[in-house]
Amino acid sequence: MNLSFFIASRYFKSKKKRNFINILSRIAMIGVAVGTMALVIVLSVFNGLEDLIRGLYASFDAPLKVELVKGKSFEVGDDFLDSLKAVEGVVSITEVIEDNALLKYGEDQMVVTMKGVSEEFLDKERFEQGYFAGDMTLGSPDQPKAIMGRGVSFMLGVDPKNEFEQLRMFYPKAPRAGTIDPRQMYNSGRLGLAGTFSVEKKFDDSFVVVPLTFARDLMDYGDKRTALEIKVAPSASLSSVKAAMRDLLGEGFSVKDTDEQHAGLLRAIRIEKLFVFITLTFILAVASFNIFFSLSMLAIEKKKDIAVMIAMGATQKLIRSIYIKQGAIIAFSGAIVGLVLGFAICWLQDRYGLVSLGVASSVVDSYPVKMIWTDFLWTSLSLIVITFFAAYRPATIAAKVNTVEHL
Repeated sequence: MNLSFFIASRYFKSKKKRNFINILSRIAMIGVAVGTMALVIVLSVFNGLEDLIRGLYASFDAPLKVELVKGKSFEVGDDFLDSLKAVEGVVSITEVIEDNALLKYGEDQMVVTMKGVSEEFLDKERFEQGYFAGDMTLGSPDQPKAIMGRGVSFMLGVDPKNEFEQLRMFYPKAPRAGTIDPRQMYNSGRLGLAGTFSVEKKFDDSFVVVPLTFARDLMDYGDKRTALEIKVAPSASLSSVKAAMRDLLGEGFSVKDTDEQHAGLLRAIRIEKLFVFITLTFILAVASFNIFFSLSMLAIEKKKDIAVMIAMGATQKLIRSIYIKQGAIIAFSGAIVGLVLGFAICWLQDRYGLVSLGVASSVVDSYPVKMIWTDFLWTSLSLIVITFFAAYRPATIAAKVNTVEHL
């Protein structure tokens, strides 16, 4: 066994003459344990929230989305679609026409995001992680139906049981010169209500999904589309399919995965997670001040022992090493307890949902958690750095004990 570690462990286990040194050591261990546990739990909650958001968005958005880099719409023909479907890993392609439109129900009206989609949009995984009520259908060309966000339905006061009141959608068109009839300045269409969904506030409060043919006729788009949403086979590599799509389409088109489609929100969550990590690390550093005081008191109490060891040939490096390892034993004893408790609490939360969100309208009942090994690694590394700085000064003071004065 390493000599410095052996002596440090004996100091840790032995009773001190001054009882408050023992108390300081125990307080330091408890502080490190609580801080480590809190850090693990909070980081796991952020991971869970990030995964939850990804899952909710994935139930509305496709794994890959093709759009123009510059411009609003592009021509889509059968040959163009066939070339994209030929890419290995592509399961289906949803044609999309998306723009703002005015939606009216009864006497109420609001501007919504109309999303016209082809039949492939309503696959079996759609709205899987959200809330859905009604029929998963967009009707027929003769009787089109809409699926709207729950927020839109609430703001318009839509009654799904009222079969006599229909939704009316209005979209402006370029007026002809000399036209004074306001009815010539917009297109309109009627729809029934098939169902409502709740995925995320951004979608719930603005999106209305309609048949592609309805959106095409309302906007006079013909073969033009604003986007293509591509579903990828589970066994295929998403990055490989995305790279193949970019090579096929060229620089004029962007191909974005789910994370890139919502890069701003995910970046905000990661930045917030980073700042929370830094803040809790500072709190952990403050808790580790007790290690500094505990080692300082121990160095004062053990001056005679240090003098004896120096007289026997111990170097200053060995004395420093003893006290640094003594601090490491205190810190890591607390850290191990904290990591185990943090893991156990996160596991129980993930399995049994101990802590509820307390929001009745939420799509999940309890706080989501996800443990990632890198969080445990960074927590441990930050603790190593904090322990070194907390123990270095007392260790240096102990190494400078005057042998003549204390023998």
